[in-house]
Amino acid sequence: MKRIASAIVFACLALSLVAQQGIKVKYKGSKPTVTDFAWAAFPSLNYEDEEECGDRPWRALQHAMTLHSKGLPQEQGETLTIDTKNGYIVFESSDETFDHVFRLEVCYWNESDGKHKLIAFNDMASFTEGRPCVTETTHMCFYRYDNATKRMVACDPPGFEIDYSCTYELPRSGKDIVATQWDADGSSKRKVLKWNGRRFSY
Repeated sequence: MKRIASAIVFACLALSLVAQQGIKVKYKGSKPTVTDFAWAAFPSLNYEDEEECGDRPWRALQHAMTLHSKGLPQEQGETLTIDTKNGYIVFESSDETFDHVFRLEVCYWNESDGKHKLIAFNDMASFTEGRPCVTETTHMCFYRYDNATKRMVACDPPGFEIDYSCTYELPRSGKDIVATQWDADGSSKRKVLKWNGRRFSY
């Protein structure tokens, strides 16, 4: 019994240490790219348990990026765009039979202090028959990267709370996030989350 208790305590301490240390970002060249951030985050974004439906969205992007890295074509109905210059990735999978578009985005921002970067992973941009498709896996998460330690740590959305009645569009050009709030009748209203170099605000 003591051994089990000790093992549990050790595991909790190890997880706590990992959380404090963050995720090491490996890269070549003078600075990491958006793909480096994505590859580093995949282990934490993907659940270990294959029965967990939460592993599906980001495994799809990981698979698409693996194909891309090998120079292979994407699966039928799927597209992947990696815009290294603008720090943006978008993966789309469409199913015309069910009028469904599944979309994942990754984006990062340089913070005004010149020492950190903010990275966002967004899967709150999928639609079925023109309406937002919200499931138990739908979410948007953020990480903050430290240029000195070369590690990124999960953080809360800076300056706002995620609204699950909204869909979100990360910027490929510009710096602001567009949030679209959907009502029960299908009507919508767009709001802009403006980036000030450290956080977002309406």
